[in-house]
Amino acid sequence: MSVLPLSLYVHLPWCVRKCPYCDFNSHSAGDRGAPKARYIRSLLTDLTKEATHADGRTLQSIFLGGGTPSLFSPAEIAEVLEATRENFAIAPDAEITMEANPGTVECGSPKGYREAGVTRLSIGAQSFNDAQLMALGRIHSSADIDRAVKEAQDGGFDNLNIDLMHGLPGQTVALALADLRAAIALKPTHISWYQLTLEPNTVFFARPPANMPDDELAWEIQVQGQALLHEHGFLQYEISAYAREGRRCAHNLNYWNFGDYLAVGAGAHGKLTRSTEILRYQKPANPLQYMIHQETPDTAAKMTRLPAADRIFEFMLNALRLSDGFEESDFVERTGLSADDLMNATLSSREKGLIQRDSDGFWRPTDLGSRFLNDLQSEFIVDGH
Repeated sequence: MSVLPLSLYVHLPWCVRKCPYCDFNSHSAGDRGAPKARYIRSLLTDLTKEATHADGRTLQSIFLGGGTPSLFSPAEIAEVLEATRENFAIAPDAEITMEANPGTVECGSPKGYREAGVTRLSIGAQSFNDAQLMALGRIHSSADIDRAVKEAQDGGFDNLNIDLMHGLPGQTVALALADLRAAIALKPTHISWYQLTLEPNTVFFARPPANMPDDELAWEIQVQGQALLHEHGFLQYEISAYAREGRRCAHNLNYWNFGDYLAVGAGAHGKLTRSTEILRYQKPANPLQYMIHQETPDTAAKMTRLPAADRIFEFMLNALRLSDGFEESDFVERTGLSADDLMNATLSSREKGLIQRDSDGFWRPTDLGSRFLNDLQSEFIVDGH
């Protein structure tokens, strides 16, 4: 295998309140607030350990995710990024993204985060409809979104993503398109627009909300929404990602293209390619256990070797999300497997008309495969996965 691009993910796990649909590793900060100073110290220790995995490679992107990273102040974010610069080589044009929720940016101005070194802000709007925001358990209003976006732009962010959901309880096509129009009017460079799903271990999974759109309505929302985004210059490059020219999310593209990434923070996952092996690891998910783990000398995350069959599944799980598909040579390079392995693995999905191979060795989902992407991806699940 050749040397792959390298990214860094930093997890900041606390929120003001956990949303009923969220299955991420996030935790309520509680009345006392999160132990941020202790957690930052643990991150700095973790960064030093992770530097040994870089093998001289330069970080192409950094992503501060959560949780709600904007619960941490610009000074705290600056401390993390300064420690990252001390431990790693970082590309001069590296994309450094931080997630923020409207209404929680009061920990510091967007200008402060920009001065701390963040180059791209991702604002979790989810909807511009106040009734639907309330149904989703969000703590902000549509006015908060407008204010947060404009403050970010005034603070120097010229690369800005807005997160939106569709398929919400009681949502019609008109309401979904109104959300998109409100987002477009704020002139972001990127819109992440994804369907609400009821994930296990969430409140919504245990007690599903009423009036969820059926499959036909959800598909109509998606089709009309995609057309509206395209009309306004947001080109789809992944199942839920739309960007203006030159503004695709480099960090997420590295995931979807099966690149390597380092993991810092509670519950963070990492992937490393070593010679002919692919290794996975994860940090303790509970923030307290994570901090104890980092405070204990000579502790390290356990590395797990990814078997060949799982390499195919994980590659397909990511690469098939891309609108352009993937090159056969990338599959060979990034999995360490052969083109024959790919042909054998895709036999069933090709026969069902879910995936196709161009004459130039480029693979992509068919229109049918794109509509039923979960079914296509499940074709590559191996026993015991």
